Amino acid sequence: MNKRIATLSAATAALVLTLTACGGDGDGDGSEAASGGAGISHIHGVEIHPKDGKLYVATHNGIHTPDAEGRPRLVGDREDDFMGFTLGPDGAFLASGHPAPGRDAPANLGLIESTDTGRTWKDRSLVGEVDFHSLDYAHDTVYGYDSTNGLLRVSKNGTDWETRSPLKALDIAVGPTDPDTVLATTEKGVSVSTDGGKTFAAGTGPVLAFLSWTAADALYGIGPEGGISVSADGGRSWRATGTAPGGSPQALTAVDARRLIAATGDGVYESKDGGRTFTKLMDTGPGGGH
Repeated sequence: MNKRIATLSAATAALVLTLTACGGDGDGDGSEAASGGAGISHIHGVEIHPKDGKLYVATHNGIHTPDAEGRPRLVGDREDDFMGFTLGPDGAFLASGHPAPGRDAPANLGLIESTDTGRTWKDRSLVGEVDFHSLDYAHDTVYGYDSTNGLLRVSKNGTDWETRSPLKALDIAVGPTDPDTVLATTEKGVSVSTDGGKTFAAGTGPVLAFLSWTAADALYGIGPEGGISVSADGGRSWRATGTAPGGSPQALTAVDARRLIAATGDGVYESKDGGRTFTKLMDTGPGGGH
């Protein structure tokens, strides 16, 4: 997922590579699993839990949270490759991905859920069938980008799924005030759906890797070089605000209209001013971020 680039054409090429690079993550040897401060690899999601206020980071080697020194600490004992990761009802973890090497489980985890901040997990649906590379929970609905089949899927209960549009994307984001507005990052820019993901327009505007949309007038995106952009009109226009340190952006979450959490090549960073300045919350350590 290397995106250290200098031109828009290179950014597009890097995003295309990223769109197709993660399918084999479940075949890794798990040697970089982090507990006690070792390096972690492939950050796929970041969230601040609304109840305990802690940072949780979904990686190739399990869910982690920073210790007192900002080093990654494994939560629970599952070192699975957590791909899609988001917060569901009452702060439940919703995730997807692949099992850790040697664990007796299907290659694709489908949708799984944890109601104790990652200590234990249960299967919800599509086990063995789907690897969701992006998940978003909004309007009492789970929106998932099914990378296995190249589809957007939607579920009201996490069990029964409706298939929406074919799609080739890296990330999705749902409008906070409109369940029919779904955005997707593609190699041609941000693609917009106004019918709940049944159809998508061609990608336009800046090439962005990840999106997060918590406040109606504050849609955030991070580009392949780490540049932060914000849109106050749902993606029709964008304004650059700053750059997340570390290069190689891997995840982005807008906690509110001003607070951002960004995972990059050397750690997880927080901004409290809309992406202008950043403070490191967690160091990914040796080999982290690749």
